[in-house]
Amino acid sequence: MTILSGLPSLFLTSFLAATFLPLSSEAHFYYALKSNPAWLTLIVATVGNSLGGLFNYWIGHLAKIEWAKKYLGIKESTLSKVEKYTTKHQEFLAFFCFLPVFGDVIAFSLGIMKVSFYRVALFLTLGKFARYLVILFLENSLN
Repeated sequence: MTILSGLPSLFLTSFLAATFLPLSSEAHFYYALKSNPAWLTLIVATVGNSLGGLFNYWIGHLAKIEWAKKYLGIKESTLSKVEKYTTKHQEFLAFFCFLPVFGDVIAFSLGIMKVSFYRVALFLTLGKFARYLVILFLENSLN
């Protein structure tokens, strides 16, 4: 096996798992750790998953708030509350984009609310990194 065994597919799986597709990258990450350096596996998974989350943000950024009102039937008062909460807690929300299902919606919402890309990218990446780091520590504790 080469040092890059499974890393390109880990990157792809991590990216796709962070989009609205119903995939999980944790098992792939775990198995990639078996044949690659932990630090490299951690970086590849984090970068792939972060870019996938930022893809959701970008899709949201392209959307218009009016579409939420028109197609989803969301009231103006509800959107105002969400916007106020999002503005106040943007870093907190971006950090938790690693959560399954909810993270996709959070990233999309941060995009539609036009929250700063750089702030979202930073805290989203920190959250994704933290999740994979926990998996890495759990894997090490099992061995």
